[in-house]
Amino acid sequence: MYRIVFLLFSSLLLLACIDKKPARIALPYYNEPEFSPIFIQNEQDIAGKIQHQIRDFTFLDQDSNLVTQKDIEGKIHVANFIFTSCGSICPTMTRNLKLVSDQFRGDASVVFLSYSVTPWIDKAFVLKRYKKDNQINNDQWHFLTGNKNDIYQLARTSYYAEEEIGFSKDSTDFLHTEHLILVDKNKRIRGIYNGTLSLEMKGLAEDIKNLQSEK
Repeated sequence: MYRIVFLLFSSLLLLACIDKKPARIALPYYNEPEFSPIFIQNEQDIAGKIQHQIRDFTFLDQDSNLVTQKDIEGKIHVANFIFTSCGSICPTMTRNLKLVSDQFRGDASVVFLSYSVTPWIDKAFVLKRYKKDNQINNDQWHFLTGNKNDIYQLARTSYYAEEEIGFSKDSTDFLHTEHLILVDKNKRIRGIYNGTLSLEMKGLAEDIKNLQSEK
C-alpha cells in the first residue's frame, strides 16, 4: 500500500516538474548611449527612472507604404541599420536576423525594422528587390528609406546604434554598425546584439519571448 502511494506521489511530482514553465528572465533597460544595464521590475520605478524611448518617425518601406511609430505601438521590435550594396557585414546581419524573423513569422506582436543608411540609393523598389532576393517572407519585416538626416539621428540618438556615444557624431559621418537593437512594447531599449554572430540570434529570440511574457 505504501509503495503504491509513494509511486503515485512520485508520478504527480514528476508531472508537476514537467508542466512547470521556466521562470521568465527579467531583461535590463538601457537609458543611456553607454548601454549600462538597469534592472528594475517595479512599474513605478520604471516610469520614474527609465525616460528614454524611441522617438517618433515616418519612413517609407519596400512597398512604398508609410511606416511610423504607430506601427510599433504596443509591439516588440528589432531594429538594425544596413545598406543593400554593402559587401561586408550587412549580408551576414540580414541572414542572421532572418533566422529570428522566421521564428516569429505570422506573429503581429513582433516587428522587424531595417533602416537603410544609404537612402539616396536604397529607394523603395531597391529595398523590395533586396527583401525578395534574401527570401524574406515575413510581412512584419519592413525595410525603410527616407531622409538621411532623420535616419542617422534616429539611429544615434534614439537607438544608440553605434558603439561610440551617439551624440558625438553628425549626419556627415557614415553610419555602419553590426548592432541589432531590441525594443519593448513601450519603445524602451531592452537589448543589444552583434548581428554578425549567429550564436547571438538564439539569445535574441529568447529575449523576444521573455518580453512577450511581460505584463
